[in-house]
Amino acid sequence: MLDTAFMSYVTVMSITPGPNNLLLASSGVNFGLRKTLPMTFGITLGCALQCAVLTSLLAVILSWMTVIRLPMAVIGCAYLFWLSWKIFRSSTPQNRAEDRPMRLINGALFQIINPKAWLMATNVAILFTPPGGNMLHHTLANSIGFAILNLPCVLIWALMGDRLRLALQVEWKLKAFNTLMAGLMALTALWLLFDELKNAFIH
Repeated sequence: MLDTAFMSYVTVMSITPGPNNLLLASSGVNFGLRKTLPMTFGITLGCALQCAVLTSLLAVILSWMTVIRLPMAVIGCAYLFWLSWKIFRSSTPQNRAEDRPMRLINGALFQIINPKAWLMATNVAILFTPPGGNMLHHTLANSIGFAILNLPCVLIWALMGDRLRLALQVEWKLKAFNTLMAGLMALTALWLLFDELKNAFIH
């Protein structure tokens, strides 16, 4: 069902740093693995559904992408900046009680404005959907395969955060970690926004 190229692409894209994985690592540190699992499953569910929609509606979606890509990227990056601020603020003791990790539905819905998730799902739909044949079969194969490969990759980030949690019990260490993760999230948003603006003006 899964060819080598598909497995390699989805695995590399799923395990490399991006908005999802930075959020998972930060949540693992601040809330532990058990409380982060719903968001983890939600991210995989959202990515798989995104992949299914893009595969089944490829022609229509691609015609829309030229119109909606830049506005969606701007909205997504603005949300990433807001998330980076939330991560930064979670490093202060007075904000720990009111913070909580994303739930399953939030993790899934986050993919709608996650530029990296759109890139992954679009490339899977374009590169790994053979012309002709049973579209329902291709849609199911792509989305199920995506979920199977994506879940262990994002789970690693949540687990790494959970393991780091033990080493970050000292307040200043936790503050330094959350500040670093917030900075990485903000830089990710800047890079994604710059890339989208560059592509929009070049094309």
